[in-house]
Amino acid sequence: MTIVLIIAAAAIVIWMIIIYNLFIRDRNLIKEAWSGIDVQLKRRHNLIPNLVASVKGYSQHEKSLLEDITKKRSEAAKVESIKDKAPAESDLSGMLKNLFAVIENYPDLKASENFLSLQKQLVEIEDQLQYARRYYNGAVRNYNIRVESFPSNVVAGILNFKQDNFFEITLATEKATPEVKL
Repeated sequence: MTIVLIIAAAAIVIWMIIIYNLFIRDRNLIKEAWSGIDVQLKRRHNLIPNLVASVKGYSQHEKSLLEDITKKRSEAAKVESIKDKAPAESDLSGMLKNLFAVIENYPDLKASENFLSLQKQLVEIEDQLQYARRYYNGAVRNYNIRVESFPSNVVAGILNFKQDNFFEITLATEKATPEVKL
């Protein structure tokens, strides 16, 4: 009888260790995935001054927009928490969308090799950011499933593993969905 209790207790301890290690693995995958997003956000932040400088040369009328973009970039770069990062980056994306809308008024700028190169780089960065975001959200999804699923949720509760947040961001290169009226 006591041997059965010892074996049962050992099995429970081994099971908890395995589940704990799976949580640690999932959390490390989330950290790795976040580093991919962070790299792309930094690349985008580094590109923005060049875009602003390129547009400044063509238009003095858009000075406040360019200053606002520079300010938003600075604010977004300072945000630490993943939860607060998404709205800050989405605001910055909105400002970049406004910049591209204004650029439509400057045909010489749209034809500039330098500007076209910067615009192409931004599209590439935002594509990579989208891939990194998908990977991150997939890692968070798997972790959250483990946190919520029985029996691993028992270990999560005991060891204080909490659900993580997804990263949602609007990209500057996203087009608005056209409204279709029939």
